[in-house]
Amino acid sequence: MNETFNFLKENTKVNYVATLNGDRPSCRPFGDPILFNNKIYILTNKEKNVSKQIAINNHVCIVAYDNNNWIRINCVLIDDSSNVEAKKAIIKEFDWAEEAGYTLDNPNFQVLYISDASSMIYDVDGNVIQEFNF
Repeated sequence: MNETFNFLKENTKVNYVATLNGDRPSCRPFGDPILFNNKIYILTNKEKNVSKQIAINNHVCIVAYDNNNWIRINCVLIDDSSNVEAKKAIIKEFDWAEEAGYTLDNPNFQVLYISDASSMIYDVDGNVIQEFNF
């Protein structure tokens, strides 16, 4: 898990989360994750389509590229929005969070953590160079 987190946090600035929008794939950029209580968390807003799609089917694929290698994470995103401590950790990590509306009193502030993950790091030729399950 730490290798996966480091790849997303240290090696890349953007990762892409793919969901299902009905019977069609949908993909959008996400920023840095955080590591909290030995889980990788991401944040979004419950009013966004991505949140609605995850509520219907929380199996997602996350992909990122660091100009040398790339990562694919097939996982389940678990809504942990009732976890105030996780929200506080996100607010502390990102100085822009509160200004963007991610405050403890915002009912649409959603935090999700990665679970049941299969994470593979590939080289530019498509060869798996590391594989992790967590």
